[in-house]
Amino acid sequence: MSAGSLEAALRSRRSAGAKLVVPYVTGGLSDDWTDVLAAVVDAGADAVEVGIPFSDPVMDGPTIQSASARALARGTTPASILADLRRAPVNVPLVAMTYYNLVYRSGHLRFARSLAAAGVAGAIIPDLPLEESATWETEAAEGGIETVLLAAPVTPDDRLAAIAGRSRGFVYGVSRMGTTGERVRLADSARIMARRLKAVTDRPVLIGFGISTPEQAAEVCAEADGVVVASALVRSLLDGGGPTEAAAFVAALRRAVDGGAGTGGAG
Repeated sequence: MSAGSLEAALRSRRSAGAKLVVPYVTGGLSDDWTDVLAAVVDAGADAVEVGIPFSDPVMDGPTIQSASARALARGTTPASILADLRRAPVNVPLVAMTYYNLVYRSGHLRFARSLAAAGVAGAIIPDLPLEESATWETEAAEGGIETVLLAAPVTPDDRLAAIAGRSRGFVYGVSRMGTTGERVRLADSARIMARRLKAVTDRPVLIGFGISTPEQAAEVCAEADGVVVASALVRSLLDGGGPTEAAAFVAALRRAVDGGAGTGGAG
């Protein structure tokens, strides 16, 4: 992927009238994890967030924590994930999600270049605050990586505008306070977050954290440009699902946000 390809791809899909579906897959979770990656793309994903496991995933709830622990127990490393991605036949942008410890140890520019060499277009580093991320953002851009920033429901208006102004690729609106994880109902703050971000940026606005069903995805897409869905999909993989189950879930998300039936898939 070339520099700017994540945002360009999402803007193009939005301009065509599509809502954006971005599933999350934990890198190295199983022997067939790149088959899962290909399956969710074939099922209609507009981009895929690939988790690079870290031993202390402070922003993640129990499902993603369990997936990270399982991947690490298999011997998964950042290098092995990127090696797998270099061989993966995926034709949509990939966004790496990991924690700053791994970035720091590698070095900003080296890490960004390693992502880009593996075909990754963007990166999410949730534990790197806005006040400390400028150097990474600059060096990431130099290495060909767009930095996606997160905004929380409690973020004040002036900071929200700053986040939206500096984010690249898309702006990731957090639907509710707390860690990632499945939820029975969509938080009211999800729709409010989408409206607030749409008021301050033309960059694609995606909402994640707790979007667990096709119905919830369709509900939040009434305000947002799209959704990021992680724990519900990863739970199905932890429970023994594979490419077929992952594709069915993402296809159900796709139908729901496109205005079709929202039933089916994992919750």
